[in-house]
Amino acid sequence: YLMNSQAAGITGLYWMFMVLTLAGGFLSTWSPCGYSSLSLLRPAGKYSLGSVARWTPTFLTHALGYAIGALMLGGAIGLLGWMAFSQLPFTYMVGGLSLLALGYGAHQFGFLKMPYPQRRAQVPHDARFRFRSSTIGLLYGYALGMNYLTYVQTPILYIVTGVALLSADVMTAITVFAIFNIGRCLPVAINFLPISNQSVQAWLARWQERAVEVDGFLLVLAGSAALTLLVI
Repeated sequence: YLMNSQAAGITGLYWMFMVLTLAGGFLSTWSPCGYSSLSLLRPAGKYSLGSVARWTPTFLTHALGYAIGALMLGGAIGLLGWMAFSQLPFTYMVGGLSLLALGYGAHQFGFLKMPYPQRRAQVPHDARFRFRSSTIGLLYGYALGMNYLTYVQTPILYIVTGVALLSADVMTAITVFAIFNIGRCLPVAINFLPISNQSVQAWLARWQERAVEVDGFLLVLAGSAALTLLVI
């Protein structure tokens, strides 16, 4: 019974982290770079099936850039973790990351000031004047997919990085960053729909503060649940 309970707990932690990771990637849209990738990577001209078809390679190269970013960042962090943390007990990893999630959840709600190391830069807007659309999509996808080359609003990124590092496994690290990057890339698909850039930007701005609250809620929920599963 005890072994079954532990297995169920580990499975629960796994799925909870997957949801948190994907949601974190999606929530990263509420940042200057998220705005940029949505507004700058748009079909040219008036919306039509033709303009969307011509724009589709841009979306595909953008997704490819995210994939390359996950491969490079995840591979590097996974290799570092394998060299430094391969003997770390699983409970230590879960406990430490749970406390970190609670700390950053409090940070998002304004109750606590946590370190927030970020390169406060956006994707280069002038690139759209120097390259074709599909090349811009690739460059933006790579820059955003590396996650630390541009500003990312959600501290869920740090939990993802911690799991990638402490898992001490290269494939696991690549996988978690790939899931995070899927969440980052998906909002660009809104450009397949006949929705104006102004409407999208206004909607993002209107929900900016609520997105931060959701971010904090998810971090506190995940941290509390992980600690509870660890104790049981």
